[in-house]
Amino acid sequence: MASKKKGNVELIALQCSECKRKNYTTKKNRKNTQAKMEFSKYCKFDRKHTLHKEAKIK
Repeated sequence: MASKKKGNVELIALQCSECKRKNYTTKKNRKNTQAKMEFSKYCKFDRKHTLHKEAKIK
């Protein structure tokens, strides 16, 4: 079996800026997007839309 080359796409977690919990996961192309990603997403713990920033998955 041939080994698979590591691609440019990596999995990242989105962490809530208020409660600091990792609520979402998404994919990111490392070649096209070098900056940290930020989204306004719904946090089920705060029960409102908050800013979610990129974090590492353990």
